[in-house]
Amino acid sequence: MYPIIFEFGPFKVYSYGLMVAAAFIVATFLASQEAARQKVPAEKIFNLSICLVVAGVLGARLLYILQNLEFYAISPASILMLQEGGLSFYGGFILAVICAVIFLKRQELPVFATLDIIAPYLALAQAIGRVGCFLNGCCYGIGGHPVQLYASLNLLLIFVILRVVQSKTKAEHHFAGRDFLFYCLLYSFSRFFMEYLRADNLRIFAGLTVHQLISAAVFIISWIIWWRRWRSFALRSQPKIKV
Repeated sequence: MYPIIFEFGPFKVYSYGLMVAAAFIVATFLASQEAARQKVPAEKIFNLSICLVVAGVLGARLLYILQNLEFYAISPASILMLQEGGLSFYGGFILAVICAVIFLKRQELPVFATLDIIAPYLALAQAIGRVGCFLNGCCYGIGGHPVQLYASLNLLLIFVILRVVQSKTKAEHHFAGRDFLFYCLLYSFSRFFMEYLRADNLRIFAGLTVHQLISAAVFIISWIIWWRRWRSFALRSQPKIKV
């Protein structure tokens, strides 16, 4: 593992922080390009990305701290040591979605349609970030499994699937929110089973980790929203019969 990529005197470049920064830059640039193609102001997507990163880091750190309260009660100064890792994705995801909805409503942008734009690049950002987990040595697997790299490849596949789907269909041919909900379904499903290879998360209920429980909830909620929006779109799309 390489938690420190470069060191010059007191100056250190941590692999985890470097990959998180790279994930933000790459995903924001590509999402802004896609937004421009869909006639959405790129600067608003950039501002949304800033909002998502701040909310994501805060939420992810908060959930991680709650999962490790005994350690942080003994060593509260470690709460600020983000360069060492310690982010729990679902905490960041939940807070980021809440903040995104608030931001998009204030900017008078369509919530679901805008989330569709950024959905593939969220998966890409996670894929890059998981490489940082591997280099840092966190989020490790059982029996020597490089589960961080498995997760990265899985997220890269989700990114490719979403981009293919996104590029092959026109907006008027599907309901707004399809791509974002597709991301939620794919990620939560794969994360549930990926957890069985993780060695760093405690099993808290019925042999399941907190991330598996959240994954199950995200999958069910996303499926219900998907079905309702698809049904509403299908009904609106039916040709009206004149009598």
